Amino acid sequence: MNFRTTRARLATAAVGAAASGALILGVSPASATAAQGFMTGSGTQGNDWGGEGTVSATKYAKTNVSCLWQRILWAEGATEKNGTKFDNGDVDGIFGSNTTFATKNLQKRWKLSRDGMVGPKTFDKADNKLRFDSGSTGPKKTLYLRYDGAAYDFRVRRAPNGQYAFYEDGAWKLATYKGRTCK
Repeated sequence: MNFRTTRARLATAAVGAAASGALILGVSPASATAAQGFMTGSGTQGNDWGGEGTVSATKYAKTNVSCLWQRILWAEGATEKNGTKFDNGDVDGIFGSNTTFATKNLQKRWKLSRDGMVGPKTFDKADNKLRFDSGSTGPKKTLYLRYDGAAYDFRVRRAPNGQYAFYEDGAWKLATYKGRTCK
C-alpha cells in the first residue's frame, strides 16, 4: 500500500466519522423520558414532547402528566363515552376508561394509531399546538406557552430547568410522572 492510498483512506474515514458524529448529535431527543420524573424540554416550542414516556390506563395513570393530557382533551373538545364533550369535571389526573375513549377519538381525528395510549407520536402531535406567549427559549430561561386547542386554550410553562407545568385552578401544576396534585 502506498502513501497516497493510505492518506486517501484516512481522509475518507475522517470525513465519514465526522458525518456520523454530526448525525448522532443532530438526532438527540428534545425532551426527557418518564424515568426522569417530569415532562421536560429545551429549545423552541413545538419540539419537546415527542420523547416523553407513554401514559395510559396502565402506565402513569394517576399523575399530573395524565392531568395535563386530560387538559389537552378538554382543549381539543374531545368526546366522552356518553357522547358529551370532555369537560373540566373530567380533568382529575386519573387515566381511566373515559380518558382512554376520548384519547382514541382524538387520535382518530389526528390520523394517528387509535390505541388509547399517549405515546411519543400523540405527544408530538399535541406539542405542535403549543404557541409562544412570552419569555425566552434561551438556556435557563422561563418560557410561557399557550396550548391552542380546537375548542379552548390553556397556559403551559417551561421552567429554567426545562420542567413543564400547566395552569389549573389558579396555580401551576408540575407535569410529573410521580404524583398527582390536580383535582
